[in-house]
Amino acid sequence: MRILVTGGAGFIGSALVRHLVSQSSHQVLNVDALTYAGNLSSVAGAADSSQYAFAHADVRDTAAMTRLVADFAPDIVTHLAAESHVDRSIDGPGAFVTTNVVGTFGVLEAVLCYWRGLSAEGKTRFRLHHISTDEVFGSLGSEGHFVESTPYDPRSPYSASKAASDMLVRAWHHTYGLPTLITNCSNNYGPYQLPEKLIPLVILKCLRGEPLPVYGTGANVRDWLHVDDHVRALERVFERGTPGESYIIGGRSERSNLSVVQTICDTLDRLRPRPDGRSYRDQIRFVPDRPGHDQRYAVDCSKIERELGWAPHYDFEQGIEQTVRWYCDNARWWSAVSAHGYSGERLGLKVA
Repeated sequence: MRILVTGGAGFIGSALVRHLVSQSSHQVLNVDALTYAGNLSSVAGAADSSQYAFAHADVRDTAAMTRLVADFAPDIVTHLAAESHVDRSIDGPGAFVTTNVVGTFGVLEAVLCYWRGLSAEGKTRFRLHHISTDEVFGSLGSEGHFVESTPYDPRSPYSASKAASDMLVRAWHHTYGLPTLITNCSNNYGPYQLPEKLIPLVILKCLRGEPLPVYGTGANVRDWLHVDDHVRALERVFERGTPGESYIIGGRSERSNLSVVQTICDTLDRLRPRPDGRSYRDQIRFVPDRPGHDQRYAVDCSKIERELGWAPHYDFEQGIEQTVRWYCDNARWWSAVSAHGYSGERLGLKVA
């Protein structure tokens, strides 16, 4: 198939590109605006393949997206391009509205124009796959799980922008008949993740001997999904999913934020002990909580397991060890990324 990936130089997008190029015979077009979060070094291995091509474009530019879609003639469009960091959405929500909402509108317009011109067989085969987050569902107490039918209740500018984009995709399916798929994933982690996110941030602060900031008491809970498991699920959805349906993707690895930080510390204690012999846990510092911090996200991914035969391969401890080893072995990558605009400072402190 011919697969167009928006945001293919980002964390999840680059993992999908690498997976498709290495594990399939699909032709892949990576479309990315190369903002601070997009790095072509993340797809360096795939870039040498005849299956791969890159286009520098912004999803908010509807005319450019319309040309790219028409020229590439995809069977699948996977829409991953998005602003994705909650803390940054608190400091600057405008970029999240324009990229996540207006950008999704631009993709929908480009895709709908293209899809309407396809043959009957082409229309039947085509899919627009929109990748979203479990954060659109709001916050849970100590019990229960999000399922596909859970009402939306976004609490941050980021999750509100993603909820809006999900609704646009659903509207284009129901109004225009566009064959769409939506997936809502839990927190991702793994190689090539930008160091503004919790797990790579903690790893790098450990290695630099810096304090490890834990919001509040560290009791907020998330489900953690290894990015390699996630991209296998994405492939399964756009190959076998039912148009108009949504699928929740999770790692079945609920952990409190404090537990995540402690697991990273314990892993590094084994793999790269501190010179003074003390534990990296000694670097943990509790800091004021994020404004509006959701208490708990937990997902039930039974639908994708039951209907599409997908299940996560990584358990959390195994995935963290693989991730920690990768960051220890790839200082050149994260040093270069950190030099382009983010050096580990606290974000998300600006409130109205």
